[in-house]
Amino acid sequence: MQCPKPSISTALIIGGGIFGVSTAAQLSRMGVQVTLINDGPLGNGASGRSLAWLNTARRRSLPYHRLRQAGIERYRVLADRNPGASWLSFAGGLTWDAEDDSNEIADVFRYERELGYPAELLSGEEVSAQIEGVDGAQVTSAGAILNANEGWVDLPSLIHQLAAEVTAAGGTIVTDAGRAELIVEDGRCTGARCADGRTFSADKLLLATGPAVPATVAEQGITIGDDTPVALLVETHPLSHPLRTVLNTPRVAIRPTPDGAFYLDSGWSEEEVVVHQNGTFEALPSTVSELIDEARKVLSGAPDLQVKAVHLGPKPIPGDGEPVFGELEKLPGCFVAFSHSGATLGLLAGELLAEEMALGLRHPLLAAFRPERFAT
Repeated sequence: MQCPKPSISTALIIGGGIFGVSTAAQLSRMGVQVTLINDGPLGNGASGRSLAWLNTARRRSLPYHRLRQAGIERYRVLADRNPGASWLSFAGGLTWDAEDDSNEIADVFRYERELGYPAELLSGEEVSAQIEGVDGAQVTSAGAILNANEGWVDLPSLIHQLAAEVTAAGGTIVTDAGRAELIVEDGRCTGARCADGRTFSADKLLLATGPAVPATVAEQGITIGDDTPVALLVETHPLSHPLRTVLNTPRVAIRPTPDGAFYLDSGWSEEEVVVHQNGTFEALPSTVSELIDEARKVLSGAPDLQVKAVHLGPKPIPGDGEPVFGELEKLPGCFVAFSHSGATLGLLAGELLAEEMALGLRHPLLAAFRPERFAT
């Protein structure tokens, strides 16, 4: 059976993060001529400062769970096609809660098992015996959940691999173009204009600019709920340590990197970011130091972690916490991608959005995540 032929010949992607580049690569595979424009270098936004934990752990709506599960499966395929890749790992995810009334580990474990999500409940002693690099003595009495199907991806590496595929197929990538505004003619989005005056037109357009999406569509009188916070990600210097599993603990989340460093974040440290009146952000030295201390506590051997970089910037989260994907009903020709779970959904979202843009489909997996839900 022949694959359906695209109903468009050109597409414009605004945004050089994982959603934009993934969609561009998928459209290129379908034979669509793609132009991608970004305000700075590729991956300079939320994708470049993401923990990039591949998961659908804990509780969320069933449509969102199914979408994330399908997203993880796409990475499994990618891993098979890139054996030994240092930028993609499926060494599992381990999580435990605080030793207080907020501890939900027992209920979450049963919930995940009832969904058929791989989950194993481990004591602290079992964690020490089974998970390299973790101090099991830090696990609270309710235990820790090991989700063996989970992993992590280094998004900048993946973005550049996908971008190379786009240019090899004849696509155009324009970086450092500044902010782009939509061009609307007769009620339809026909392209975009960059800050330097350059204009780009196409049959269909995808707006995938992370936390900037709601403000851009608001200029066209369209509302997308926005609950974007400022994220803090601490990057350590590389060191020799056996941890390969992603950790999500009460005071710190930890993800290994391809070069032996760690990425660290948490909810409490995010809340301590200082937002100045001029729009700049600052991480307090005390916050960074405490995050490092919390990481040393849960890592075996309490390694000497040294800060290499502190990454700050908006983390895209829609107003109701769930993704926003698809064409804007009030602005035909313009599609949007706006979601917190960029890493987990990156490959799948690119695939589904490319099909919707090129083939005129409305994929059932995206039915619960249309932008029009905010219109009411």
